[in-house]
Amino acid sequence: MILVMSSIIGRLWSSSKNKRPNLKQTGMLALWVIVIGAIFGFGLLIYIQSTLPDPNTIANRKVNESTKIYDRTGQILLYDIHGEEKRTIIPWEQIPANLKNATLAAEDSGFYTHGGFDLRGIFRSLLKDIETFSLSQGGSTITQQLVKQTLLGPDKTILRKARELILSIELERKFSKDQIFWMYLNQIPYGSNTYGVEAAAKAFFGKPAAELNLNEAATLAALPQAPSYYSPYGNHVDALITRKNGILANMKKLGSISSDEYDQAVAEKIVFHSSTESITAPHFVIMVKDYLANKYGEGAIESGGFKIITTLDATLQEDAETAVTKYAAINKTKYKASNAALVAVSPKNGDILALVGSVNYFDLANQGNFNVAIDGTGRQPGSSFKPFAYAVAFQKGYPDSTTIFDFKTEFNPNCTPDGNQDKDQYGLNCYHPRNYDGIFRGAVTLRQALGQSLNIPSVKTLYLAGIPDTINLAQKMGITTLTEPDRYGLSLVLGGAEVHPIDLVSAYSVFANDGVRNPYRIIQSVEDVNGNILEQAQDQSERVLDTQTARMIDNVLSDNSARAAVFGYNNSLYFPGYNVAAKTGTTQDNRDGWVVGFSPSIATVVWTGNNDNSQMTAAGAGISAAGPMWHEFMAKALATFPRESFPDPEPVSSSKIMLNGSNAYTPPNGGPTQYHEILYYVNRDDPLGPIPSNPNNDPQFINWDWPVLQVYGEWQYGNFLSPTPTPQSF
Repeated sequence: MILVMSSIIGRLWSSSKNKRPNLKQTGMLALWVIVIGAIFGFGLLIYIQSTLPDPNTIANRKVNESTKIYDRTGQILLYDIHGEEKRTIIPWEQIPANLKNATLAAEDSGFYTHGGFDLRGIFRSLLKDIETFSLSQGGSTITQQLVKQTLLGPDKTILRKARELILSIELERKFSKDQIFWMYLNQIPYGSNTYGVEAAAKAFFGKPAAELNLNEAATLAALPQAPSYYSPYGNHVDALITRKNGILANMKKLGSISSDEYDQAVAEKIVFHSSTESITAPHFVIMVKDYLANKYGEGAIESGGFKIITTLDATLQEDAETAVTKYAAINKTKYKASNAALVAVSPKNGDILALVGSVNYFDLANQGNFNVAIDGTGRQPGSSFKPFAYAVAFQKGYPDSTTIFDFKTEFNPNCTPDGNQDKDQYGLNCYHPRNYDGIFRGAVTLRQALGQSLNIPSVKTLYLAGIPDTINLAQKMGITTLTEPDRYGLSLVLGGAEVHPIDLVSAYSVFANDGVRNPYRIIQSVEDVNGNILEQAQDQSERVLDTQTARMIDNVLSDNSARAAVFGYNNSLYFPGYNVAAKTGTTQDNRDGWVVGFSPSIATVVWTGNNDNSQMTAAGAGISAAGPMWHEFMAKALATFPRESFPDPEPVSSSKIMLNGSNAYTPPNGGPTQYHEILYYVNRDDPLGPIPSNPNNDPQFINWDWPVLQVYGEWQYGNFLSPTPTPQSF
């Protein structure tokens, strides 16, 4: 029929091509277009109508395929996203008014006035879809959401949207508004395998829906938009609270609650019921769920029947959880450090092998679901940031034998060099850090300074390396939080910025992998319900550090003799018979304790501290709190890998004063031996170049050189001071 009519229109059109069309022909053409359009639309409507499910079956929710998350072997089930459904249908009268009003405020404030669809919402979402060349926007009413969840599924096609619209109109014709809303509240998914308000109220608050207060009701209403993302047990609880408060504000605007009720609800702290889900490696699994939801959509992960093979090693995960649980309990009593996190990565491909984000995921009272490894703004890394500065210095030509003086030093050039001033003339802080034990060791090499984690030489190393270059290298290696470069000064090398543990261990993996970066990953493959591979892990390796520098860092950090002066020979960083590099870190006020270390096969970070950022005891500093936990896990992990050693770096030597391990210069003509800081002999931007003609041009030189000349008695700037007894006195 359509072909016949198309032929008629074609003849009409062709007959008018060679002569001016008259009004009659134009009218006929328009009429045929309307007729054909009407016939085509009516035919499409009949087709859609014939494929629609029966709206009367809506009370029986469509059960979809379960999505399962496995470990790296594909044999051990970590989590069944669909799992055993929790759903209890309750009468309309038992659903509290606050929950009904909160849901309307969150999802569809015009529900009781429209006929199943919102034209403004449809046009708004259509424009957005055109802008983004997608079908991602919903513009859905409560009726449409009910249809999608119970009858159609989450497919995003024009035909599916048309069916949704027709079914919504049909549903509004067959049922009252209250009946539709009642079905919605009893059917909609709230996450954690809960469907309907009754199951959600019991799962998240441990009480029936009828007993929910206003704050709890608004929180439940916030969940259906993105149940995985907003999960009370996930990584975005702050976002959930923000959305909840937005719903409360909309309820106040709509007149559902008073200003006083709004203020009270916003100020009230939400207390969630402990999760009863069967889940292995929960912090890791929540990361996987978030990744899948962002890439494939909430509906797909809830009911798509996907099979997810992750990177997790179930045995190492169990070892990690055992070590964290054991030593967190010890640290809480011994050092007032109640929380800990551990992440282990394969340097060879970036696979996350084990991840514990907090001591007990299910202990919501103590924020156990907070994933320290990835959440928040990060934690200060203390001295564990130092290797990035030393790596840049090595790249620029400073050998590990380079000598720097470890004396009390003032690094603000506008402050007096004795380090006894608090503010300069501009009101800025003076900066004279100390070593963690309060002792200054005089002349030390870069190898000794890094191995023993000495602060003053490390600040000087950062200055020699350059702050911008150090930030740039750290970012290339995987640190994602250095987003305000103008904020960081020389304290950066002592942990003056924040990092995520997962970024830190990923960056250290570059050292372990000969300078090649493999971004961390959590997924090996994603397979749909029909066995089609939707995603397969791909090699993303990139060289970000030269081989020689990586090997020098490995060599220094695995040198037990270099660190023995501070840590002793039998320390938590040492594994007889294994080549293991490691670095500790503690913030100046003892709020964070770290150990990060690696072999060629595995890199592991341990963080200890408190979620509220309160201080540990001073005794927990350095290796004390984090070291035993890290050592116990690494000992078990190393036993599962072949023994490998780091390749040796090429020998590096120099005949230049201060770069060759010497700390004094005796003139050839027999004059007095001179002792100066490195800036007297070396241009920091060109260490192998000529000696600076005027070291005073460097703003740091006078302050660095002052304590050296105090000790060795050669003050040449107007005052001669006798040698003082020992470097330790400064």
